[in-house]
Amino acid sequence: MFFVCSVTMMYTHVMNNSVAIMSGARKGRGATTNNSGRFENRSRHGTHDGWEVENWDPVSEDAPTLRTIVTEEFCKTIISRNSSPDIPFDQSINPYRGCEHGCVYCYARPSHAYAGLSPGLDFESRLFAKPNAAEALERELAKPSYKCLPIMLGANTDPYQPIERDWKITRDLLTVMSECNQPVAITTKSANVLRDLDILAEMAGRGLAAVGISVTTLDRDLARKMEPRASTPQKRLEAITTLSEAGVPVSLMAAPMIPQLNDHELENIMKAAVDHGVRDAAYILLRLPLEIKELFADWLAEHVPDRADRVLNHIRDARHGALYESDFETRMTGTGEYAQLLGRRFSLACKRMGLNKREAGQMPLDTSQFKGPVRPGSQLRLF
Repeated sequence: MFFVCSVTMMYTHVMNNSVAIMSGARKGRGATTNNSGRFENRSRHGTHDGWEVENWDPVSEDAPTLRTIVTEEFCKTIISRNSSPDIPFDQSINPYRGCEHGCVYCYARPSHAYAGLSPGLDFESRLFAKPNAAEALERELAKPSYKCLPIMLGANTDPYQPIERDWKITRDLLTVMSECNQPVAITTKSANVLRDLDILAEMAGRGLAAVGISVTTLDRDLARKMEPRASTPQKRLEAITTLSEAGVPVSLMAAPMIPQLNDHELENIMKAAVDHGVRDAAYILLRLPLEIKELFADWLAEHVPDRADRVLNHIRDARHGALYESDFETRMTGTGEYAQLLGRRFSLACKRMGLNKREAGQMPLDTSQFKGPVRPGSQLRLF
């Protein structure tokens, strides 16, 4: 199934898979550029050719729409595994590649380069959906060699991004997990998670489900610029309340914290989340791997030019003079005085608000109830 994007003046030429798009802020989109990925042997940049609109404003109501294209991607396997010591899960599933939320800071953006697409606007407008994900999951859970561990749903891209309303892949996955008593944790910044409250509440009652809601800022205007198609901060807080009242354990992800931009909100974000039912919380200092460095710098120059240098300099102070370090021990929290102060603020706020009283702040999920699916033609289990 495809949502075909019509050709407009913002598309100057097409080479390989990606397209050159004029730079600048664009209504409903986070990235301001669509520069080529790191694996491409040619660099593409959009320029105005002087036709049609002399002073085109991509944010105006009359600007051409950059439509979303969704391509089906059938998968043989669906569970990804990692051994990173700073990530609290071993298994994850991503129903989609790319994310329409358009969060400019998203650490998953560089993954789009593997498809010959830009980590910029392509990442949020040229998406891949896995319609057979539930079937692939059922096959993997049925294997005698499968070891039941909690699965993180949406570790890379959001499982409840807008296209999930039509594709319903996340709901299909949850249905399989519920039938097999497969524990699942979900990370999202979308209030659309409430659509599946029936499944999540029932699973949570058996100790099989937990949800993490990401709240980056309480400033709706800032959120609209940084994460344009995600739910508003208030909608996310309301989702926390609804989930909590239904018995679903909910944790807060105050992430990413960005120096001189939203870091001053940390305690207010935590307090708001606690007031709405959160009992566990975590934070992450902004990460800028690979192409995100340039993407984020361009976004700062476009939206907050008066603070751009200060933001980047604070990030360098927390990364030994660089914009990013991949060291497992420090990549989530940074180093130096600023990073230490942010960490102390978080710890004191947790103590004051009664957060993270469980061991390591993790919500336990029960793996003992797992029962693998019985597929047609397979041998029935003896016990």
